[in-house]
Amino acid sequence: MTAAQRGFESGPVGGRISAVYIEDGAADSAIARRVMDRLPGVPVHHLGAGAQPPTVSFSEGKRSLHLKKRRGGFLEHCPAGTTGLVCCNYLVVNFASNCPFDCSYCFLQDYLATNPQLTAFTNVEDGLAEIGRALARHPTRQFRIGTGELADSLALDPVTGLSRILVPFFAEHDNAVLELKTKSDCVDELLDLEPRGRTVVSWSVSPRCVVRGDEHGTASLGARLDAAARVARAGYRVGFHLDPLIEHQGWEDSYNGLIDEIFAAVRPESIAWFSVGSLRMTRALQRKVRARPATLPAPFALGAELVAADDGKMRVWRGLRVRMYNFVMQRLAQQAAEVPVYLCMEGSGVWQNTVGEAPSDREVALRVVAGAAR
Repeated sequence: MTAAQRGFESGPVGGRISAVYIEDGAADSAIARRVMDRLPGVPVHHLGAGAQPPTVSFSEGKRSLHLKKRRGGFLEHCPAGTTGLVCCNYLVVNFASNCPFDCSYCFLQDYLATNPQLTAFTNVEDGLAEIGRALARHPTRQFRIGTGELADSLALDPVTGLSRILVPFFAEHDNAVLELKTKSDCVDELLDLEPRGRTVVSWSVSPRCVVRGDEHGTASLGARLDAAARVARAGYRVGFHLDPLIEHQGWEDSYNGLIDEIFAAVRPESIAWFSVGSLRMTRALQRKVRARPATLPAPFALGAELVAADDGKMRVWRGLRVRMYNFVMQRLAQQAAEVPVYLCMEGSGVWQNTVGEAPSDREVALRVVAGAAR
């Protein structure tokens, strides 16, 4: 198995990329050339103007890769910036859509239900130009921009090499930090680049039992932490997202062990930030989770007791959320009090009951960006 195939060999979606579809006009892009070079033997189908790959299900969509130009803008505000929730002023830039992994609780299985094809956008230069214009318009503002909303930031990196374009670009801009968020261990492309403090590589992490039960096809917890240690040694700051916290029997011991494993792998001074969030779903997503194939392990996410919240999502009831947040955040503070920790998609009342304050969006954003510069 080649390094380019490593991210695709396991999980319920089965196997690695089985076909590549290239939109008319995209074949000469740097992304398309890398994909064809790094996936020798995989059938390549060239699509005429306006043609689309065959219609597939969400799971089937993870097994073939569509290379196309993105129409419209790349840069958006994170959807966590919902009225009534404290926001970290995160911006997202979408260079891909869908993910080869298959986490039980992933919102993409509902959000992309009608457009499930695993896609890498080839006109990266247009996205970078858009980012460059935003940075130039606000030279005194510190931006935090991530690529991990509609796709895992690094799962496709062994075949697209996208990080080799992004990291040098952000290294040249002093008012932005790039976050690459992943559940993979695909960091080889990063190790010979010079981030100049402008790229943070972060991992979504869960206890080992949750990884096995809910995060199918992803790198193991040990592999993720080994990868984090590698990029930290290469000069990057790293981040960790304990999100979603999922209640299960013995969850206190599970998350206690997870935090111990994080700090056994990475020194506190290499960590830019932690985020902590709770399980949350729309009703439509709940139905998708319940309809998952019976051949998969019963996900821990299905055992959670969720109630309707003010933002329209189903969430773990507030008392348990606060209890879990306090437990995790106290343990993080014991290990590394200097590392910023923020809550994801929570209101001011929950902030008040966990950290003793309800900061403004701007205050949270400044603290998190400052974590990358420590």
